[in-house]
Amino acid sequence: MELRPYQWEVIMPALEGKNIIIWLPTGSGKTRAAAYVAKRHLETVDRAKVVVLVNRVHLVTQHREEFSRMLDRRWTITTLSGDMGPRAGFGHMARQHDLLICTAELLQKALTSPEEEEHVELNAFSLLVVDECHHTHKDTVYNVILSRYLELKLHRTRPLPQVLGLTASPGTGGASTLDGAIDHVLQLCANLDTWRIMSPQDYRSQLQEHSQQPCKQYDLCHRRTEDPFGDRLKELMDQIHDHLEMPELRRDFGTQTYEQQVVELSQDAAEAGLQDRRVYALHLRRYNDALLIHDTVRAVDALGTLRDFYDGERASKTQILRAERWLLALFDDHKNELARLATRGPENPKLEVLEEILQKQFRSPDSPRGIIFTRTRQSAHSLLLWLQQQPGLQTVAIRPQLLIGAGNSSQRTQTIQMTQRDQQEVIHKFRTGTLNLLVATSVAEEGLDIPQCNVVVRYGLLTNEISMVQARGRARASQSVYSFVAAQGSRELKREMTNEVLETLMERAVTAVQEMDQAEYQAKIRDLQQAALVTRAARAAQRESRRRRFPAEHVQLLCINCSMPVGYGSDLRRVEGTHHVNVNPNFSIYYKTSQEPVVINRVFKDWRPGGVISCSNCGESWGLQMIYKSVKLPVLKICKMLLETPQGRVQSKQWSRVPFTVPDFDYVQHCAQADFSLD
Repeated sequence: MELRPYQWEVIMPALEGKNIIIWLPTGSGKTRAAAYVAKRHLETVDRAKVVVLVNRVHLVTQHREEFSRMLDRRWTITTLSGDMGPRAGFGHMARQHDLLICTAELLQKALTSPEEEEHVELNAFSLLVVDECHHTHKDTVYNVILSRYLELKLHRTRPLPQVLGLTASPGTGGASTLDGAIDHVLQLCANLDTWRIMSPQDYRSQLQEHSQQPCKQYDLCHRRTEDPFGDRLKELMDQIHDHLEMPELRRDFGTQTYEQQVVELSQDAAEAGLQDRRVYALHLRRYNDALLIHDTVRAVDALGTLRDFYDGERASKTQILRAERWLLALFDDHKNELARLATRGPENPKLEVLEEILQKQFRSPDSPRGIIFTRTRQSAHSLLLWLQQQPGLQTVAIRPQLLIGAGNSSQRTQTIQMTQRDQQEVIHKFRTGTLNLLVATSVAEEGLDIPQCNVVVRYGLLTNEISMVQARGRARASQSVYSFVAAQGSRELKREMTNEVLETLMERAVTAVQEMDQAEYQAKIRDLQQAALVTRAARAAQRESRRRRFPAEHVQLLCINCSMPVGYGSDLRRVEGTHHVNVNPNFSIYYKTSQEPVVINRVFKDWRPGGVISCSNCGESWGLQMIYKSVKLPVLKICKMLLETPQGRVQSKQWSRVPFTVPDFDYVQHCAQADFSLD
């Protein structure tokens, strides 16, 4: 486990106890360098305790392997992530082990938990390692944790943990000028209380030998010369627009811009009580989703998502609005024609290019391994089906599988999701060569270390320079290929070329910060930290003011679909600070529960999911039933509720933004009240 000279160079200030960011390219050994710093820290600091924070669940296990090799068996290591099910509390585990590797969300929950077994103070740790530390900005969980650190620093609380950040891509923060990019890098340094960003100076040439970049190629295609399926979808969307009678709406179909437009239209219509307009907007979004899938993969995949949506609408809705009846009939009248166009239309040119790339790379006798990055779980699933069904790819030995996250799908269809165990199994099979091609979303962009991976395809992605750098870094083998697949003249192509410019701008900005006079640098950092704390305090006061805007008993809950009143804000409680449940026993008359439990690919400590809950009046899905310890509670999604306030209707995007206070759920009190009512 010897370090290379350039690794020694970048960690020297950390060995002296200084806070630094290690800026090294992907694949050059940042984690190993951090593991050595942790080892020396445990050896030399009295009552040392180290916590390593990661932002992806699958990195917990990967980092344990690297740190375990460095630390031998002299120190106790444990890993914690949200997918581990019943376990001892976070605080208890922290007190029992020398080094913890965990997802940042778990540490943040522990910092705010009132339970002694769960709770931990940030200064209980003497070293805080922040992996992929470029995420320490705005309201990310990393920055929430580091804001606590800055508050401790401002109040001169001692001791403070030493901070070690790791990144390959500090980014530009959306800036397009050097001054703007410098400001972004300085803010990142301030958030992490960084003494200096470290990258090799004396051993830069040796670093370049050990971190060779893959050969980048732009694999471009022409747009479809004919697109009868896509044209028909747009014609149907035109008909819906005509019913909307809103000529000011831009008909920029098949774009993320249009998606945002109809999402805002849906919310405005809900607040105004315009049920038909809200329904039109929701269905337009589904058609737009289908166009995006059609642009990415096949027409049959796009049609499949629409069929799933409309089948679900028919199966679940017990009260059909006038607009819904018309929309269902519109789809029914054209679904056979759409099916015919989907099967007879021309092949997606991007898929033809992708097939050529895979044919070329996987014919190699050198046991190639590759990753295809795509935007959504739905497109990843469709690409996997295409790979398995494409006759031209049966001649090359491609063994593909998905690597995606476990978030809730916005699609009604049961899009495949993955547990932490699923992810670990796929990564293990990919590492050993049982699988040789992953179809992945952004969950695999950061940190995934497969030295044999030599093919990375970014498939029609519209992302920033950080995402580009991270995805490219998955190609670790020598003479690797990084392919960007897009249509000529597309927004995706323009963005990728912009990302290359921004990567250079990022490098110039970091260099400028490194070359600053130390006194000037430290003064800027102090100013930024004080400004950040003032801003955060002002935001917290604003949130608190918003939460206290109305008494909870004066805010009525309405079904988002049929506007039926179903309760009041005073009926709500928070479970584990996250899940909002209605504890009023009379609430049960307003909803029905499905027999089949919701499948959530995680195991929780104190609860398990029951069935889907839906409006008893119209059938709109509201959330799920939670079996918390021994109590059944209805968990509501805020996006499925309208709030009738004394000043009109509002629709909140997050529970944290509702204009009233929701107290925490008291399990003992709830059980006592239930027993009393039975008596």
